[in-house]
This record gives sequence, C-alpha cells and structure tokens, in this order.
Amino acid sequence: MKILAIGDPHGSIPKNLPKDIDLILLTGDIGKADLARKMAFENIERKKQGLPEVEYSAIQKKRAFMEEYNSCLFVVRYLSKIAPVYTIYGNVEKNNYEVRRIMKEIGIKLPFFTNALNSIRNTRVINNKVIKFNGLRIGGLEYFIDTNWVRDFKPSEYRESLKDAKKMTEKAKSILDWFKEVDILVCHQPPYGILDKVTFKSAPKHWMGKHAGSEAILKYIKKYQPDYVFCGHIHEGEGMKRIGKTQVYNLGVGGYKVINL
Repeated sequence: MKILAIGDPHGSIPKNLPKDIDLILLTGDIGKADLARKMAFENIERKKQGLPEVEYSAIQKKRAFMEEYNSCLFVVRYLSKIAPVYTIYGNVEKNNYEVRRIMKEIGIKLPFFTNALNSIRNTRVINNKVIKFNGLRIGGLEYFIDTNWVRDFKPSEYRESLKDAKKMTEKAKSILDWFKEVDILVCHQPPYGILDKVTFKSAPKHWMGKHAGSEAILKYIKKYQPDYVFCGHIHEGEGMKRIGKTQVYNLGVGGYKVINL
C-alpha cells in the first residue's frame, strides 16, 4: 500500500506526482490565500507601528474568501482523480461555523468549504476524526491556535486571543487523548521546537526566529508515538526529524512524501 502525503498546496498542483497511489493525505492550506495573507500581514505591521488598521470592504473580504475556496476545490478535484483524498483544515480553509461568522460580518452569502469538499468523489474531510484505511488508523487534527503561540507571538488583543487559544487547546488535547494510538497523525502545524522556526522573510519582523509549533501536539507525539506525523504551516521548516520512533515530516509548500506500508 502506497500513501502520498502532500504539504500545504496553496492552490497549486505539485509537479511530478506519482500516480500509483492508494491514498492521498493533505496537511491543510489547500487553497491560495495571497489576498488574505496580504491583508492580515499589512494590519499586523500597522499595529506594530502604532497605526490604525486598514478597514477592508465586504467585497474585498469576499474576493479573499473566494480565492481560497475556488483554488482549494481545484486542487482537490485534481488529486481525487489519482486516489482517495483525506484532508484536514489548515488556517486557510473555513469550517461551517467560521463561514457563517464571516457571512454575518460582511453581509454577503458565501459557499461552505466542508459541503463542497465532501461532495467531491473520493474525498473526505477528516477534521478531528480517526479514520481506518486498509487496517491503518489515521488521525486528522484540524488547525488550532495553541496557547504557547499566543504567549510567544503576542498578537493584538492579547487577553482575548489567549482566552480563545485556551479553549482551542483544551479541545485539541481532548481530541488527541481520544485518538490515543494512531499509525499516522495528520496535523497542520508542527510539534513545538520541531521543524517550526519562523525565518520566512515576508513574516512580521517580531516573529522571526521564534518557534511556531504546538506544545499540545509535541506532548501527544511523545506519549503515543505514532509511526508518522505529517504537517506543514511553517513552510521554511520543511524536512524530517524523529521524536522517539515517530518520523515527523514538515512537507512545506507542496512538498510530498510517499510511504510504503
């Protein structure tokens, strides 16, 4: 059995993909997010300089959303013709709750990622689920903001951000404890201190050199020792490292790894 794991495609099909594959795993950030990234980083830098945030219009926000949505579906439709696709969500994809929140904010109707992806043949969203495939247990953990990230990166509205992160982290810990032993863990961000250092030149200056991985994921790996962990998110951290018997692959942007089981 051959499994192809692909890191954050961001709207592009990786070149020279093998075709004789039984299953494809995606680490999230499937769609292109250039507009949303530009908007977010601009306001991060403005806040750092003490300047007021730019107020983007509802139409601008819809364009950013639809760039993510359409490019996500383009990638998955292509890959699903090769083999079944299991995917989690990164920080680009939006679950139904998030889509409803955005619609309420901008007053414009938007399509739902989850409904569209699950309607594609051979495709399954595995956020916070354990899926059995030919005897393998595969755990899919959707992206969340760990409390250690908030403490280290100190985003604006720090107290509110930390409060939200605590809720998300407790939820993630509960899900991981429920997973227990899996053969493969698919998550978006790397474990803390492993292939997770921010060195990307376009990132805000005060982020540089910091570790952006998750302590909750690191603790899970140390405790349960899955055979493989596939992640992305910190693109410049692409590579492989071991934590005990676990092989952790940060697949970067569109990088991929084939494992034979």
